[in-house]
Amino acid sequence: MSILNISAYRFVSLDDLPALRERMLAQCHALALKGTILLAPEGINLFLAAPREAIDAFMEWLRSDTRFAGMQAKESLSDDVPFKRMRVRLKKEIITLRHPTIRPEGGRAPAVDAATLKRWLDQGHDDEGRDVVLLDTRNTYETDVGMFPQAVDYRIASFTELPSVVATDRSRYAEKTIVSYCTGGIRCEKFALYMQDIGMERVFQLEGGILKYFEEVGGAHWQGDCFVFDERGAVDPALSPAPSPQSSPQSGEEDICA
Repeated sequence: MSILNISAYRFVSLDDLPALRERMLAQCHALALKGTILLAPEGINLFLAAPREAIDAFMEWLRSDTRFAGMQAKESLSDDVPFKRMRVRLKKEIITLRHPTIRPEGGRAPAVDAATLKRWLDQGHDDEGRDVVLLDTRNTYETDVGMFPQAVDYRIASFTELPSVVATDRSRYAEKTIVSYCTGGIRCEKFALYMQDIGMERVFQLEGGILKYFEEVGGAHWQGDCFVFDERGAVDPALSPAPSPQSSPQSGEEDICA
């Protein structure tokens, strides 16, 4: 497989969005990249595909901007480019939650890495003996493709629905360790802060999301594949294109999610 697919995001204040969009679009076209980049005042969220040399050149260019220095990407391979075109879009949020007081740039919620989460699931509790509750922050069309089977899945149609349903179900999480997860980390990072903001305790985000979990520990405790926001439809725990049924947001306006 000769095509490198990357997903990455960073919460960082951006105030030059129109000019930044034009520079990024020009650089992507110069390198013949395809995919989607979302830019908002709160940061950047990107999905790109091309041969590795072109991807590496773009990431080197991107990291030359101090706001994106050290930005890391999750990788997977495919035989073909799973995007038809290159888009750089300006949005109000790089992942829409509609809770403007939640600002990940100001400080992240605690994170748990893949190996630690696997160990907790292996032993049936965290390292302090507490029950672990996994919270899937993704939408129904994603969880239908694959998920941690023991996770809480509220069957939501949009990420913006999640705050209200969790706020009314807080007793489920009392005295337990909560780990929120999503495809690549962006939703669970933002939502872990929301849970802290409403007073929930022992809240963690899964570092790097499902894709990083697959990369580091494979499919342990996972059932199915992982929906991705491109023409592959899904990847399996080996991060290879999967034969899972391809789904898509009904409206066509749903955020892509790293």
